[in-house]
Amino acid sequence: MIRCATLCTLGLCAVLLSAQTPPSQGHGGFGRRFGMMSMGPGSRTPVTGAPYSAIQTTESHQVLADGNQIVRQDQAKVYRDSQGRVRTERSGRGAEASAVIAIFDPVAGFSYVLHPAAMTAVKTPVHVPGSMESSGAPHSKWNQASDVQTEDLGTQVINGFAATGTRTTRAIPAGAIGNQQAMQIVREAWVSTDLKVPLLIKSSDPRFGSTVMQLTNIVRTEPDAALFQVPAGYAVTARMSRPGPRQ
Repeated sequence: MIRCATLCTLGLCAVLLSAQTPPSQGHGGFGRRFGMMSMGPGSRTPVTGAPYSAIQTTESHQVLADGNQIVRQDQAKVYRDSQGRVRTERSGRGAEASAVIAIFDPVAGFSYVLHPAAMTAVKTPVHVPGSMESSGAPHSKWNQASDVQTEDLGTQVINGFAATGTRTTRAIPAGAIGNQQAMQIVREAWVSTDLKVPLLIKSSDPRFGSTVMQLTNIVRTEPDAALFQVPAGYAVTARMSRPGPRQ
């Protein structure tokens, strides 16, 4: 149960990041399943003056060595107000799983993970952009600028909104991570020019399979302010931020 709760929390944090800013070109954009949603060092910078609510769907597809396939789909409700605060609601999986809600509040300087069934919340200080905590992934011998190629895909209408597209290809040389042959990780992102949020992200990684995230049912109205507050009666536990990697 603890492992399941941790995975849900990581997934919600990823959704919060994607709900805030355009994707960066950092290493964090090429992670496992939810990691592909990570936005990198600038992800904690609030987007203000562009409120919306939407449905975010993430589907992953992995083919195993024996030909078996694993397909997963997650759906979340996402809200962002004019102050840049973000709320994400994800339903639990399975009969015993319960819903989890995450709130990112840059105004107050905290993020929260709520467990409605237990009426509990975990409160964590928001990382400051540029600090060690938000400095991105540690350096690796293949994480070099020369290994990455970025292609401008122009502008298209994605789910009813104008969006600019970027395709990033990262090459992993043979032997860099124990791989016998060279590999390529490809990530395509379409970011709304008005909302400054990814509307579509496609990721292909030979280690973990492919993942597609879409933002649909977008409504450009101000969400209820109560959505970004911890409800009365919740037991709140404060947690300190984890230290970032040494530089």
